[in-house]
Amino acid sequence: MAEYMSKTAIMDAEQMQRALRRIAHEIIEHNGGCETLVIVGIQRRGVQLAERVAAAIERFESVTVPVGTLDITLYRDDLTTLGPQPRVGETHIPVDISGRNVVLVDDVLFTGRTVRAALDELMMDFGRAKSIQLAVLIDRGHRELPIRADYVGKNVPTSKREIIKVQVDEIDGADQVLVGEMRA
Repeated sequence: MAEYMSKTAIMDAEQMQRALRRIAHEIIEHNGGCETLVIVGIQRRGVQLAERVAAAIERFESVTVPVGTLDITLYRDDLTTLGPQPRVGETHIPVDISGRNVVLVDDVLFTGRTVRAALDELMMDFGRAKSIQLAVLIDRGHRELPIRADYVGKNVPTSKREIIKVQVDEIDGADQVLVGEMRA
């Protein structure tokens, strides 16, 4: 984990919850309901956010949307820099995605490389979805690839020296989004 010179909270638990509820409503509206939806969280914190979006959809629509997890480690374009034995997490998608609308969920959209790896894994290993959409809690800019989110909780313009850290209660013991500047 990077060291910060300073950290500032830019979203608290309530703001995160409100943003995820809004994203859930936008997903339902954009897809004309939720009958064909599959929500897939990108490991690590995208998984918890995906589960929260799916729970919100279930509260609004009284329909359970399948939720999957995707670990993109082996699809990264920087795999050789991760060391000789990169840690690989779970990938599990509980339904066939063929002909379905898949919503990828991640915590922060930055360069676009994580999303590119997720798209590669989905399309190579899980079939041909009707559509693949992207939901992110934070879009911080600085894209290196032509990737954009369909659903964004908050746009946060940053410098390249800054780091955005999304914390979720299940992993970090608190729900918040922090911005900090890396030590030189």
